Amino acid sequence: MNPPAIPQLRLAGFYFAYYAALGAFTPYWSLYLQDKGMRATAISVLMSLWYATRIVAPSTWTTLAAHSPRPIRWLRIGAALTLASFAAFFLPLGFAGLFAAMCLFCFFYNAVMPQFESITQSHLEGRNELYGRIRVWGSIGFIAVVVAHGWLIDRFGIARLPWLMLPLFALMLAFAFANRYAHRPDEIDHSLDGGFRARLRRPQVVAFFASAFLTQVSFGPFYTFFSIYLEAHGYAPTAQGLLWAAGVLAEIGVFFLSARIFRRWDAGKVLAFSMATAALRWWAVALWPGHEIVMLVAQASHALSFGAFFAAVMQLLARFFPGRMNGHGQGVFYGLSSGIGGVAGALLAGQLWRFGGNVAFAVAGFVALAAAFIAWRGRVRPPATA
Repeated sequence: MNPPAIPQLRLAGFYFAYYAALGAFTPYWSLYLQDKGMRATAISVLMSLWYATRIVAPSTWTTLAAHSPRPIRWLRIGAALTLASFAAFFLPLGFAGLFAAMCLFCFFYNAVMPQFESITQSHLEGRNELYGRIRVWGSIGFIAVVVAHGWLIDRFGIARLPWLMLPLFALMLAFAFANRYAHRPDEIDHSLDGGFRARLRRPQVVAFFASAFLTQVSFGPFYTFFSIYLEAHGYAPTAQGLLWAAGVLAEIGVFFLSARIFRRWDAGKVLAFSMATAALRWWAVALWPGHEIVMLVAQASHALSFGAFFAAVMQLLARFFPGRMNGHGQGVFYGLSSGIGGVAGALLAGQLWRFGGNVAFAVAGFVALAAAFIAWRGRVRPPATA
């Protein structure tokens, strides 16, 4: 009997829209806040809300979905509230207003992706090697927008950024209504919780989450200040967009090759190697920011320091937390790594920035190295038995 067809177009469309919006937000939002009169400390606080909301938003949404007879409606509610809350940025806001708007927008935007990852996994049961071919469309969306918006910002100014982002959230909402789970659960299994907690206590799982947390901390200067860092070293917005795009373009190659990669190497080893690559990347950015070729190579290493990292994480989460546990596992990963780790990374970057961007990236390199050591020594690998 042939396995059911995977709705690759609908799944890829949501990834495309979600990460296309992120392609405008991640590189350029700090510049937008700077244009609004915010200084480095205020920017680091506001950008840390992107990560702070990940502490609670993913687990809240995946829990609501897991205990709902119609879990897909939570994806659609989250996408609708993301679009609605983003409209607040069209108002004349000071720091307090921006803080409140960022809290709401970031909460709902962060809430939907872990649930959608679980939706994708529900279609890929037994065929996880196909994940990269679907997820790659998120990278394509990111790269298309980061290049196009760099050119548009050069032409029309950073103040127009909210107008440029709004259609992308509308597209995300449309694909939220186009998608559904592979199968609708007939009843809610409350017995999942005990088995899930037991899996969380496994030493390999603890090492996995610890290393993922430190990896996200190391990305703090990059996600919070990289565009500002480039601007300070003479890169125009178009050049900044091309550097961001170079990283994601390399990442696309990894997603296309992910099936071959994981047939040859264990996901835990790939995880450790990607973190070691991140350490070298941050040290290169710290030492040679004005050297275009070095910066291009450093950005190309995003293929390993993020692309391979993320693909390995999805492989490990699918094996550590199979079936309906996967949504809970996604929520914990996003909450602990991207959430708490992201907040720590953004705030640490804000404090280190007083000593210079070079110092911030150098410290990030040591944090990434510590993550690689924990992943390797902790023997992060799929469990032998369920």
